[in-house]
Amino acid sequence: MASASLIHARFGYLPSFSGNRRNDSQGPLGSSSSSSSSSSTSSSSSSFSFGSGIYSSWRNQGLRAQAMTSQGNFGSSRDIANAEEKPDHLLVLVHGIMASPSDWTYVEAELKRRLGRNFLIYASSCNTYTKTFSGIDGAGKRLADEVTQLVQKTESLKKISFLAHSLGGLFARYAISVLYTPNDGASSTTANSQTAHSLRGGKIAGLEPINFVTLATPHLGVRGKNQLPFLLGVPFLEKLAAPIAPIIVGRTGSQLFLTDGKPERPPLLLRMASDCKDGKFISSLGSFKSRIIYANVSYDHMVGWRTSSIRRETEIFKPPRRSLDGYKHVVDVEYCPPVSSDGPHFPPKAAKAKEAAQSEPNIQNTLEYHEIVEDEMIRGLQQLGWRKVDVSFHSAFLPFFAHNNIHVKNEWLHNAGVGVVAHVADSLKQQESSSSFITASL
Repeated sequence: MASASLIHARFGYLPSFSGNRRNDSQGPLGSSSSSSSSSSTSSSSSSFSFGSGIYSSWRNQGLRAQAMTSQGNFGSSRDIANAEEKPDHLLVLVHGIMASPSDWTYVEAELKRRLGRNFLIYASSCNTYTKTFSGIDGAGKRLADEVTQLVQKTESLKKISFLAHSLGGLFARYAISVLYTPNDGASSTTANSQTAHSLRGGKIAGLEPINFVTLATPHLGVRGKNQLPFLLGVPFLEKLAAPIAPIIVGRTGSQLFLTDGKPERPPLLLRMASDCKDGKFISSLGSFKSRIIYANVSYDHMVGWRTSSIRRETEIFKPPRRSLDGYKHVVDVEYCPPVSSDGPHFPPKAAKAKEAAQSEPNIQNTLEYHEIVEDEMIRGLQQLGWRKVDVSFHSAFLPFFAHNNIHVKNEWLHNAGVGVVAHVADSLKQQESSSSFITASL
């Protein structure tokens, strides 16, 4: 896989992947699967393929030793900094609810193998297990403190990226707003285009922000039909889930169900779709050169397709069933450009609906409240450009493990997701190559 071909392919046009709807996928990370005969004769496809040889090497336990498995150990970052080739790009891995840095064992090893020594790969350890129940804001602040300490201990760092799974994506979104500092003279107003936002720019923990990537993250919360799929879309169960969630998972539960705070105050996730007194959430996200969201189209029992891909019900489409070349179970890539907007609002009717959803929840007022807030969250987040990657494990041996497959939580049980991890790695590498090329040209 030559980096030159990756860069060249990004700017080439490819036919739409499913009819005329999806015509904006670019380069090898967005090309559709061809016939088996053409795949076998294509050198670029073979370089991405997961044949028996690569699969066997992946299964080799020695792969673990290749990873820079820091997992909360700042000492490993100092060791790397003292090496002859010092890393300048920090990649922070953020796990989800009731999880730990060990969930990234396979991903760390694979990313280290594919990305090389230029990256310092660090698995966050400040929000393990029940600490994820203390609220998105609390966990986000802890993550920001952890990243700050790491950056202070590693002087060679110049760039920063985030890769987060599930709830970790919301922690990371909050953390970057804490770590964000605008460039001198930068405006805090929302940009109307991705280019304009990059010109405003800013720093994250004093570093240049490059990639912000989430895997199956509930960006719009879990309120609403099929947003928490294990409830099977049953209205009665979805109505009961909202008041029960805070009992089970604390403040995080009420924030995910959008019932946190007083009725007249917008829920946290709605505030996180804007720049407000709580933080420059949109400006900090907009400072990254690339924002990529991976979403399971089905079989994810924890996070629905709409919330993880930031789509309205009317924007859901029938996904392709065949995988992209070399990336098994990755079925579609779409670039969604920024949409000009004055940002999200919390009108009086939303406050009234929130009060009803908090005090007397029923199917009608729960639905009304969710529809208002979801649309406003989407309006806010659409102010930025996103690359949306759809993943389907419909043909996997254990498709119902989709939520953990998407980031290979366990390298034996969830190995259906190796193609997704490969796609993530190559997306990061492609952006790194583009960034280096632009810097060298200046």
